[in-house]
Amino acid sequence: MTDNLRRDMITEPGQQVSLSPLSACGRQGGLFGKVRTTLEMIKFEHSVFALPFALTGAFLAVRRWPTWRQMLWLIVAMIGARSAAMTFNRIADLRFDALNPRTKTRALPAGHLSMRFAAGFTVVSCALLVLAAHELNPLAFKLSPVAIALLLGYSYTKRFTSVSHLVLGVCLGTSPVAAWIALRGDLKAGVLLLGLAVAFWVAGFDLIYACQDVSFDRTVGLHSIPRRYGIRVALYASAVLHVMMLSLSLIVAHLEHLGGIARAGVAAVAVLLVYEHALVRPSDLSRVNAAFFTINGYISVLFFLTWAADILTH
Repeated sequence: MTDNLRRDMITEPGQQVSLSPLSACGRQGGLFGKVRTTLEMIKFEHSVFALPFALTGAFLAVRRWPTWRQMLWLIVAMIGARSAAMTFNRIADLRFDALNPRTKTRALPAGHLSMRFAAGFTVVSCALLVLAAHELNPLAFKLSPVAIALLLGYSYTKRFTSVSHLVLGVCLGTSPVAAWIALRGDLKAGVLLLGLAVAFWVAGFDLIYACQDVSFDRTVGLHSIPRRYGIRVALYASAVLHVMMLSLSLIVAHLEHLGGIARAGVAAVAVLLVYEHALVRPSDLSRVNAAFFTINGYISVLFFLTWAADILTH
């Protein structure tokens, strides 16, 4: 979800870049081509960040395999939520994408997609989320507009606050909580703490990613903790957030009476987080993408597999 939330390059002095979404290349022809281009634009494959934690919340809620119907609508809800959030983020950040040599060839600033199609795709994605919530239970349906407001509103937070990393974390942290609500129609302390753990995890790795964008953020007026306090402080804050994530995960495992498999999963996640932080230094950010995409994808999947295995074997 955060691949395009930061910028790390600026234009040369005097360089003129068109802000029109119709510039550069022609649009993709046909509905299928446009949808495919949109999915590439929003990095659809990176849904792996949030979906495993939503499924973890679902397994905690019912303490067994959810029904196929529940699984189907949970996945539809997650696809709708992430697709809406990422496409709207591309719309909101179009001006910055067009100014950035690294991102100006992306679908909207390059003219491969029109703003109208991107807006329509966002609306359809939101509708999928609402439909899935309706099919799951009444409380999830009533709360779906709140979820949409949070997911879309995030895109503007980096314009006025340095804690946008935490807002992003909250957006993804709602995934296990939303899954719990969808399957049970209530709330419990354990799943709320799990949501907070996910929020700290996401905010922590977003801080790492944001370190490469300090110059661009300063140039265009975007806010971030690395820009305000420096890269060294940001990396330290990221490590603190990840320690908090691990601590909360162990508390949740205790509250939910999980066993050794879940705790072993937390330990394995800790090892991966240590490795992630070893990849980046204030003086060397060349491996940020490996830390951001690869390691965190492993973390989310590993967390779900170990917790699901623990739940199913009890």
